[in-house]
Amino acid sequence: MPHTLPHRRRLLAGLGLLPAALACRAARADGRVELRVGDQKGGLRSILEAAGALRDLPFDIRWYEFPAAAPLLEALNAGAIEVGVAGDAPLIFAQASGAKLRAFSARRTDPVGVAVVAKAGSPLTDAASLKGRSIATGRGSIGHFIALAALRQAGLRFDDVTFRFMLPSDAKLALHAGSVDAWSTWDPYTALAETVDHAKVIVTGRGLSSGLTYLIGTEPALRDKPAALAELARRVRTATGWAVAHPDEYSAVFAQALGIPLDAARLTFTRSRPQWAAIDPTVIAEQQRTADLYLDAGLIGARLDAAAGFARLGTA
Repeated sequence: MPHTLPHRRRLLAGLGLLPAALACRAARADGRVELRVGDQKGGLRSILEAAGALRDLPFDIRWYEFPAAAPLLEALNAGAIEVGVAGDAPLIFAQASGAKLRAFSARRTDPVGVAVVAKAGSPLTDAASLKGRSIATGRGSIGHFIALAALRQAGLRFDDVTFRFMLPSDAKLALHAGSVDAWSTWDPYTALAETVDHAKVIVTGRGLSSGLTYLIGTEPALRDKPAALAELARRVRTATGWAVAHPDEYSAVFAQALGIPLDAARLTFTRSRPQWAAIDPTVIAEQQRTADLYLDAGLIGARLDAAAGFARLGTA
């Protein structure tokens, strides 16, 4: 991940974030704290809005939408946003590239929605059948991780397949066109592939992935806005509990927010069974195992100390 100022300016301009990043350097005149929050496919914002958890906020939120974790984490590293949500594997990839980002709250899900899928009628049947095939995914993404973990579990080498790195929208088109044999992705993309395109699931993340996703902050935000970050994390936990108790109501909101069919939205949410948890030694150990797989695969150049990538609010 390059860190030069010209690269960052090009990145922020491409994401439409440069004006916001520059404007937010100045303190708000009214003294009210503002958080610039990055979201993926509306998942965080929709659950907060559906549960009514954004009412009476003691701070303001400015939302930014991203199609995947990689651009969100680049925006975090560039300072365009201050907090965002991303999975364990892409966070490791970003941190190993030098990003000064730290996770402060963890969500655990059933990772069945992270999967390697193929077109209906594909001869692929399991991880072993991927040998010699091409797989579309995002470099360093949770999809990339699941594909690598599945190959290792099947006794294959990481170079027994050809990875084609691209964003989800391009990967979907590549699979449909037949220019790749499989696509390793995550919900809601997996659910859409299953329900709309009738894709064939080859491998799921169950038994391969920790299912961990994090709220992640920049070091300045963790230092300067710990109370706002803690309150955001509390409201996300509360909203998630409400959504788990009201799956039909939330799925309808989620479908509308993402502009996807209701059955895909409901499948995405109900099979994930999300629960927010404290960052404890078990979480850190699971994060270390994920980092070690990326080291084995040659995606990162040196062993990463996963524990250093976490923060207790107020002690960043």
